[in-house]
Amino acid sequence: MDYYHSNTVIYLNGQFVKAAEAKTDLYGQSLHYGFAAFEGIRAYKTHNATRIFKAREHYQRLKRSCELTGIPFNWDIDDLIKQTYRLLELNNLRDAYIRPLVFSDPQMTLIAPEKTSIMLCAWEWGAYLGDRQLKVCISSFERPNPKSTKIEAKISGNYVNSILATTDAKNRGFDEALLLDASGFVAEAPGANIFVEKNGKLYTPAKGNILPGITRATIIELCKVLDIEVIENEITVDFLLNADGGFLCGTAAEVVGIHTIDDTVFRQRWRDSIGATLQRAYKNLVLEKVNYEVII
Repeated sequence: MDYYHSNTVIYLNGQFVKAAEAKTDLYGQSLHYGFAAFEGIRAYKTHNATRIFKAREHYQRLKRSCELTGIPFNWDIDDLIKQTYRLLELNNLRDAYIRPLVFSDPQMTLIAPEKTSIMLCAWEWGAYLGDRQLKVCISSFERPNPKSTKIEAKISGNYVNSILATTDAKNRGFDEALLLDASGFVAEAPGANIFVEKNGKLYTPAKGNILPGITRATIIELCKVLDIEVIENEITVDFLLNADGGFLCGTAAEVVGIHTIDDTVFRQRWRDSIGATLQRAYKNLVLEKVNYEVII
């Protein structure tokens, strides 16, 4: 897809510039080593106006990712939110995916940089994994060991693992991959968290080997409102394959049902599942059709 055209504007270090004319140095850790922090945020056209969903939470996580890895973060979150709305206006975007990126200034050592830059861009993007139920495979690639990296930080280099897993899944005829952790428990998809339904309850991997997603947290909040029990725990492959159903969730993916895991077909019809209920509730929340946040 075309992420930008000749008139697309991005925000770069305090200025709005045309994307086609923006420049960066080629001698930086972000390009060479993947040492950068990023976020994925969505804006939705609601009945009131365009609204960026949980903008503050996303920028707080961006700051936290930088703090965890020693990447300098010197920007005011309130100002970043303001500039993001301005970015949408300048590009005439109402429904959009927003990508903030903090990247290092030129230096080629393996020591964290002293100076960094920030870029904000946005484009129209539908649901990342589509709107139909997914064929998912258990990947041969594992989620990185939390002792090897800051697994809870949204760091660019961590997503080499995601690219490998998704590409392998696509080459094998699946829609998406599911990664296990180093101990063989279910972790997450390359760009989304997983929830599993069994006997009227939802199960999701506990924090520690996953990226604690903002959409994941939103789903848990919605479950409290809707009186749906959620259990955060270790999930075995056997438990997963004997579940009634499941779904993936993330800012890019939103909420999308799983049809099969490898050759195992979930027995429950999607439209009758808790996941389908939460899919509708999530869409209503982001579009402000129902204000669950008042209750939450």
